[in-house]
Amino acid sequence: MSIGLLLPFIILIGAMFLMTRSAKNKQRQAATMRNQMEPGSGVRTIGGMYAVVKEVNEDTVLLELADGVHAHFAKNSIGAVLDQSEYDRIVHGIEPDELEDGSEDEAAATDEDAVTAEAADDERIDLSKTEDEPKKDGTDPK
Repeated sequence: MSIGLLLPFIILIGAMFLMTRSAKNKQRQAATMRNQMEPGSGVRTIGGMYAVVKEVNEDTVLLELADGVHAHFAKNSIGAVLDQSEYDRIVHGIEPDELEDGSEDEAAATDEDAVTAEAADDERIDLSKTEDEPKKDGTDPK
């Protein structure tokens, strides 16, 4: 057999080895993340639901979905453990505190946005139907 015939097979086996290795690394990182969960952590499930961890068991997690609403999830269903600031930003809409140096620029931008919003309000067109308009079939509404 010539090396030319074996080369594609060697490359294929090498690519498969690299793919399985990266998949194992991702699985290991996900398991480490799930094991570092503790009560009070904000999490996102693989289905996209945001919740707070109330209790961590061996294979399950008790999550608080809303005030007083609890549900048990499998640990494998946790997609990401979020920082407190990121959880607050996503769920509650609380932005992290800005630096004082940037607050003056932000205030000026807010004033400009308010003026632009007022101009947009003036340019709005009323699309509501009135009684004076004829019907589409050509008959008079009166």
